Amino acid sequence: MQAFLKGASVQATRPQKDKAAAGPSAEKKAKPLPWVEKYRPKCVDEVAFQEEVVAVLKKSLEGADLPNLLFYGPPGTGKTSTILAAARELFGPELYRQRVLELNASDERGIQVVREKVKNFAQLTVAGTRTDGKLCPPFKIIILDEADSMTAPAQAALRRTMEKESRTTRFCLICNYVSRIIEPLTSRCSKFRFKPLANKIQEERLLEICEKENLKYSKEGIAALVKVSEGDLRKAITFLQSAARLNVDKEITHSAVIEIAGVVPPKMIDSLLQICFKGTFEKLEVAVKNMVDEGYAATQILSQLHETIIEQDLNDKQKSAIAEKMAVVDKCLVDGADEYLQMLSLCSVIMQQASQNN
Repeated sequence: MQAFLKGASVQATRPQKDKAAAGPSAEKKAKPLPWVEKYRPKCVDEVAFQEEVVAVLKKSLEGADLPNLLFYGPPGTGKTSTILAAARELFGPELYRQRVLELNASDERGIQVVREKVKNFAQLTVAGTRTDGKLCPPFKIIILDEADSMTAPAQAALRRTMEKESRTTRFCLICNYVSRIIEPLTSRCSKFRFKPLANKIQEERLLEICEKENLKYSKEGIAALVKVSEGDLRKAITFLQSAARLNVDKEITHSAVIEIAGVVPPKMIDSLLQICFKGTFEKLEVAVKNMVDEGYAATQILSQLHETIIEQDLNDKQKSAIAEKMAVVDKCLVDGADEYLQMLSLCSVIMQQASQNN
């Protein structure tokens, strides 16, 4: 009887298993991608604004040898995208997985990993043809993303591997701060600085995405995205996607972008400065408290105050005193000090310097 019941239960559950198995594959087809990944350059020609790097990589795609590379520059300027696009073009989709080893800051990259994983991958020899018959270079590429977060011993261990395996492997180090890479490594690489993207280039790329996604947008909205992202295209595309999701079927406006980016509205900054110049300390306390309670980040308020103070009608001595205080406040905020007290301290100095004009 039990066997019979067991058999029945197995039969009863089987169709559900099949359904469950069919479910994920159906979901995979309709799986949406973040726009940053969706519109990542697929080939070297699609990389925007970095002419020198593109020129070197194009030559290597035409058959010239590729040096060890060191890409450095601000985030969101296309460093990782460029080398990944070049690797895909060099090796094709079939060989890409076998020929490219990508290690990011999220992976462990201590001295042991460099000695074992990187060294073992570098020692493998490879053929000079692809599965589709096209010629491809007889070397592999090891991409070390966020290389500036590697420990000094791990970087030192990399020096010898770079030299010994130069026949079969090329290294591409990617970092934000080139000063954190040890000198022996930088001298073994061709250095390329990735510049923050020009406003016009960013605008073109954002408008292209808007057209492909059928978004309604205003010129002010796109201009705000460009200003807020400060040359970081990845940030601009992420904000664009957030704005599109927040305002479905509505226009992407200046105010929507400001809201998403966490930027303090210029009116609030102006009113705070007006209180600093002409108000009392009691009013200043209330204004600063309201600003912090609104949830605006003190670092954001600080950077916007800095931009506004430069344009104010104060003499150089007063501006330098305020700027010095800003530097101290910024350091305190990084160290985890209380935001309200630091902002109050800064605004008090602005008030003090402004009072000397009266």
